[in-house]
Amino acid sequence: MNYQEYIKTELLVLIPVLYFIGIGLKKSKISDKRIPTLLGISAVVLSAIWIFATTEISGLQETASAIFTAATQGVLVAGGSVYANQLFVQAKKEE
Repeated sequence: MNYQEYIKTELLVLIPVLYFIGIGLKKSKISDKRIPTLLGISAVVLSAIWIFATTEISGLQETASAIFTAATQGVLVAGGSVYANQLFVQAKKEE
């Protein structure tokens, strides 16, 4: 899969960042079932910060577009991070 067709190139760096955040969450007392949700929220927030910092927004339509972009990009990078984690976990399993 060519992630660059769907994820902004500048946001691809969030995949390994979220992977390491996930490792930290796994080592904490946080329930495993909450980790994907927390990674998703983190990804949307980090994506929103980047989008609002790099985009000139002057109206309601541009604001709505930026929010939509932040949400979709956040979900995509979070999915990429969880996918990368599962590739690593499954590769370590012996069958």
